[in-house]
Amino acid sequence: QVQLVESGGGLVQPGGSLRLSCAASGNIFGIFVMGWYRQAPGKKREFVAAVAENGSTNWRDSLKGRFTISRDNAKNTVYLQMNSLKPEDSAVYVCAAGTTLTPRDYWGQGTQVTVSS
Repeated sequence: QVQLVESGGGLVQPGGSLRLSCAASGNIFGIFVMGWYRQAPGKKREFVAAVAENGSTNWRDSLKGRFTISRDNAKNTVYLQMNSLKPEDSAVYVCAAGTTLTPRDYWGQGTQVTVSS
């Protein structure tokens, strides 16, 4: 099994920034891709971004530019840097891991991001 633990969520004002982290542990052999999804109240979970071990990325087009994804392979950790945050970015952000650039094999518990003044 793979465990994913997110951190870094919180309350931020519109226009602010947050950096989310997700650390993977356990049987991580073969987990090539780590990424993020988000789910706002009453909405379906949507893909945000993912990054493979070789640096290849996949993005939700509307977020590319404001958000940046990166990973530290030595630490088995993926980061999501979110800038110029908007109220509509408010959601539970969930880390995921797997073998494709829309990873769905393993899920974290999620971390709440609230963008509000």
